[in-house]
Amino acid sequence: MTNLEAADTRAHLTKIYRTNLSTGRARLGEMLGGQFEVESSGAWITTNGGERYLNFGGYGVFLTGARHPVVIEEVAEQLRTHPIGTRMFLEPAAARAAEMLTAVTPAGLTRIHFSGSGAEATEAAIKLARLNGRSHLYSMVGGYHGKTMGALSLTARTVFQDPFRPLLPNVTHIPYNDTEALASALARHPGQACVIVEPIQAEAGVIVPAPDYLRAVRAVCAEHDALLVLDEIQTGLGRLGTWWGADREGIRPDILLSGKGLGGGVLPVAATIASDAVFARLDRDPLLHTSTFSSAPIAMAAVCGALRAIREDGLVDKARVLGERLLPEISAIVDRYLRSRGCTVRGAGLLIGIDIADPGSAGELLINLVKNNVIANLSLNSDHVLRLTPPAILTEWEVQFFLKRFERAACATAAA
Repeated sequence: MTNLEAADTRAHLTKIYRTNLSTGRARLGEMLGGQFEVESSGAWITTNGGERYLNFGGYGVFLTGARHPVVIEEVAEQLRTHPIGTRMFLEPAAARAAEMLTAVTPAGLTRIHFSGSGAEATEAAIKLARLNGRSHLYSMVGGYHGKTMGALSLTARTVFQDPFRPLLPNVTHIPYNDTEALASALARHPGQACVIVEPIQAEAGVIVPAPDYLRAVRAVCAEHDALLVLDEIQTGLGRLGTWWGADREGIRPDILLSGKGLGGGVLPVAATIASDAVFARLDRDPLLHTSTFSSAPIAMAAVCGALRAIREDGLVDKARVLGERLLPEISAIVDRYLRSRGCTVRGAGLLIGIDIADPGSAGELLINLVKNNVIANLSLNSDHVLRLTPPAILTEWEVQFFLKRFERAACATAAA
């Protein structure tokens, strides 16, 4: 495709976005150069103009990279035989995915409801809480759990909430990393509360709590007979260098949420994973909480492929090692070029946040990275924090490519 043909294609597709999809999304796309993604492989995205971009974004979806061969193998086989079920009979793909997933979750979390998105997983957790008599919901300031109505009630940012009020009643937001405030709140509703918390707050700007925070939250919930939901949609499946954020402190929640990388970067899948005791009330009626595409065989094949790829390629350990390598090198570059703008770096494993304090500078750094063929994301609940969620399959050449391009972007941002 010539440059002129590529420009004509971009203009036509952008017009369709403005007419039939989202004008705001079209404006954002134009701000980033008007590129359209047409191909992906491993750590790379290719646009319709033939440009290749190293993918350090994707909101945590691509831990295994794009189109990992093991995931593609599983999905292709299922596609050839039986991609979508009738929901009348039992499905072996769902049984296999459930067995593989519960083999790597914290002990005692044995019951799974599969869904298509993290927000759906959150909704299922809210319903399980209600079934267990927990009508008072507590999430954390800065927490992000999705944008469907129930999940949005827990997501603590008014810019997302205000246009859709009234939301769910009896929802309280507690300061993150403050177990004393949580204990005081739960004491008012013993046996009636459900707490949802992230091991690290990704969308709040990669906020890392104090050591033993989760263990303290677990103890407070036990003291006041509250259910504990751990939202591991972004932090789970090896992203932090452990299978789960829960593993970092050796705790077991009552409900664990998974998503993002659960579909292996090929299909959208999420899961609500609960103990037998919590799941029991939902278990009595198989039609009480259903979805046409829950446990769809092709999605379950993606889950099996993702779990195989993570295990067979040792991606949990690779995420830890890569994170230990990248975090100090990124910090050194930031210190060299952006210290005067109050920029700091934090994270764990392959979840890294670059806090520039000024939203304009954060957006500028994002654009400069794109100009240097690197994709990143801004945090949805903290628009002055640039977030990096690279895949755990990076080669040494790709690490060097990123560090060189990141330094160029930081230098350009500092000079502006």
